[in-house]
Amino acid sequence: MALDGIVIANVVRDLNSTILGGKINKIAQPENDELLITVKNQKTQYRLLISAGASLPLIYLTESNKPSPITAPNFCMLLRKHIGSGRFTRIWQPGLERIINFEIEHLNELGDLCTKTLVVEIMGKHSNIIFCGDEGKIIDSIKHVPAQMSSVREVLPGRDYFIPETQHKLNPLEAGEAAFADAVFTKPMPLGKALHTSLTGISPLIAEEVCHRASLESSQSANTFTELERIHLYGIFTHLMDDVREGNFTPNIVFNGKEPVDFSSVTLTQYSDMSVRGCLSVSEVLENYYAVKNTITRIRQKSSDLRRIVQTALERNRKKYDLQLRQMKDTEKKDKYKVYGELINTYGYGLEPGAKKLEALNYYTNEMVTIPLDPTLTPQENAQKNFDKYNKLKRTCEALTDLIKETKSEIDHLESISTALDIALSEDDLVQVKEELTEYGYIKRRFAGNKKPKITSKPFHYISSDGYHIYVGKNNYQNEELTFKFATGNDWWFHAKGAPGSHVIVKSNNEELPDKTFEEAARLAAYYSKNRGSDKVEVDYIEKKHVKKTNGGPPGFVIYHTNYSMVIDSDISGIKTGD
Repeated sequence: MALDGIVIANVVRDLNSTILGGKINKIAQPENDELLITVKNQKTQYRLLISAGASLPLIYLTESNKPSPITAPNFCMLLRKHIGSGRFTRIWQPGLERIINFEIEHLNELGDLCTKTLVVEIMGKHSNIIFCGDEGKIIDSIKHVPAQMSSVREVLPGRDYFIPETQHKLNPLEAGEAAFADAVFTKPMPLGKALHTSLTGISPLIAEEVCHRASLESSQSANTFTELERIHLYGIFTHLMDDVREGNFTPNIVFNGKEPVDFSSVTLTQYSDMSVRGCLSVSEVLENYYAVKNTITRIRQKSSDLRRIVQTALERNRKKYDLQLRQMKDTEKKDKYKVYGELINTYGYGLEPGAKKLEALNYYTNEMVTIPLDPTLTPQENAQKNFDKYNKLKRTCEALTDLIKETKSEIDHLESISTALDIALSEDDLVQVKEELTEYGYIKRRFAGNKKPKITSKPFHYISSDGYHIYVGKNNYQNEELTFKFATGNDWWFHAKGAPGSHVIVKSNNEELPDKTFEEAARLAAYYSKNRGSDKVEVDYIEKKHVKKTNGGPPGFVIYHTNYSMVIDSDISGIKTGD
């Protein structure tokens, strides 16, 4: 699930067949760590997206455009100055490194032909885009790396560019059998780990694939295999490297239902129980695979402030709730003091002055009890002292009962908001969540008056296998709207039992729903709840007319009785989405 050396080799092959020889028409920097280069080649326009993001480094051709800041960042302006009308003359990958070099010819200010190199390093958190002169000197980079950040290599203007060789890995495209065996089979570690830690550009995914093709256990120590097993593994590996050298790539995405779980530029035989979708190009693979992941990453960044507010409030209320429960537990002994007072009044007439205890028969349990006494008080005063303790604990219990109910309600409300943040897929989805936090005082309203923001987010819409329309609320406001304004009495209502989540409404059209539709609606309720990902989720369902709003409760909170329940998984693959 990473851009390994094989995927990069596939990218280089595709770029050589599309933009090599093309002229740079436009350079933009939509994000701080991202470039979008428009190239014209043979009457065709291409857009090359390059991201050096620490969490999601990427490079692929795309048809999509992205808005850029009005004032271009300095690195973007530098590239425009030097190579704004340049031409790609060479695109190559050193060895099987996760690096792509773009050699670009351009005319300098004097009209002389010059060559520059744009180096794209796809290396996780160390990813970078580095612009170098014709002698290998760094002109600038999208990320500066001073000596304080890295003792291995500085990436600063004026420094020499070089590929850091910190791990001394073997180039798999040039590895002979003896070198391969020495690098892999001498290590006392699992075979899969020995492969990806010894060979450049080989990811854990590819290492696992090689072991699977060779029918060898990847978890077995690499130095325990027989000579025949070693020869067999090397043969499988060599065949894979031959495909890479010859450009025999098969870009594909592996799906578990509807969810993409992995991708590669070679066929992945290890996922025999999942579906594989082949793509025309590796750019199509990367764009499709990371579209959802990138959206989720971006929206999580934009919702981080809201999450922090919700989490802080949750932690505060959970601590308060635990304290209240402990205090309530202390009040459980209140009845003991009432009994003590009654027993002292009953048997205290025979006590001697200054007595420190009274042993008496508890006529409620028919057992002997020892009652501690204050020797400075009379029996009547000791009895009253116990009655006072009883009354105090009784008042505390009554007050705590209401407080605990209020605190639990607030925790449930905040957990429902937290789930809504997990469900959100766009900034529009966050608007209603922020408005709810503002309405309930977790965020101060910073604009004048009581004007509410424009709401454009809509519930999810699905269509069951039998053609019935299913709607899923994304947050508490949408849950309230769906249940009490959109749904009619004979529509069916679904919700994960005992867990924060979405209200799911099935429009019944006054017809009896098929079993398949009930199951699909329940899966949606399980998926859009806190229990998403569980194999078994209990889901309540009932006709909407039996669902009532809680008095004075937050939006989307309901009560219902005589409901049906089913236990189901949260896999919604195969459920058709609506408009």
